[in-house]
Amino acid sequence: MITAESKKEFYQAMLDKKTEYEGVFFVGVKTTGVFCRPTCPARKPKFENCEFFKTAQEALLASFRPCRRCRPLSHPYQVSKLTQTLVEAVEANPEKRWKDRDFQELSVDASTARRQFKKRFGMTFVAYARARRMGLAMKQIRSGEAVIEAQLSTGYESSSGFRDAFSRIMGTPPTKQGPYKILKAAWFDTPLGPMIAIADEETLYLVEFVDRRGLEREVERLRQKTKARIIPGHTSPINSIEKELKLYFEGKLREFKTPIASLGTPFQNQVWEELKKIPLGETRSYSDIAAAIGKPTAFRAVANANGANQLCIIIPCHRVIMANNQLCGYGGGVARKKWLLNHEKGI
Repeated sequence: MITAESKKEFYQAMLDKKTEYEGVFFVGVKTTGVFCRPTCPARKPKFENCEFFKTAQEALLASFRPCRRCRPLSHPYQVSKLTQTLVEAVEANPEKRWKDRDFQELSVDASTARRQFKKRFGMTFVAYARARRMGLAMKQIRSGEAVIEAQLSTGYESSSGFRDAFSRIMGTPPTKQGPYKILKAAWFDTPLGPMIAIADEETLYLVEFVDRRGLEREVERLRQKTKARIIPGHTSPINSIEKELKLYFEGKLREFKTPIASLGTPFQNQVWEELKKIPLGETRSYSDIAAAIGKPTAFRAVANANGANQLCIIIPCHRVIMANNQLCGYGGGVARKKWLLNHEKGI
């Protein structure tokens, strides 16, 4: 049952086209007989003409038909065929330097590719392909190969062009690479919106909703702490967490096994370990966590540690609520927090 208060909240989220509400609710429009997702670009109906549903199935059973503009029965963030084709093309030949004729051979409009990649990955397709090439060059240099070999294998005839491109991506020239490591970042879809995962070949460092507030600062802090360069790509931990989160959202997984890295202070790590002890379907207050770690007056510090967690859902900071049982802030948005808690009650 959706309360009157929730209906007002959902209506405002629909007016503001808030992506954090994707998957949380659907709206049926009485005057047109269609139902939409929260971010539908169509003209917004009056509040009194709206009916709200938790699932698309409920909207269908209430006799509403799916909107043709926002397509509520399709995945809200499904990767377009064009994006998928280009990502596969990069992986098939990651050393390739893309030119206009390459897009023409794939019957792809370069400006469309640029726009779709910018929307999904926060970078243009050319920047994505270049970052992938530079990651390979970094790997070659770190394995002991000469810079000239890395330059030629990534398609650069000019050493100055290679050096400039390398410096833009990696931050330093290829001849001055210090003890830096490589982390890879990949995007994947969930029912609550796209997420980003960052990992090396053995351990997961970050998994967050892409539209989380301050995500750019989080990624930069991670880069500085690990002295790493972050480039597009997949690793075993990224593939693992993508599979596990899919099962989690389907209600088929209760415990995550993907190896994770905890880069917090001793106090933060103590808090995060306590968060992992909260059983599925239950919640704790900040005061409860403070008492559990033997520091009952440190509930504000616990709240700060909770907010510094970079492993969304895996370290379940969403299971921490106010002492009065009210939901409090959550990096991914309170609507998602509420959805996650309700979802876990049914697993």
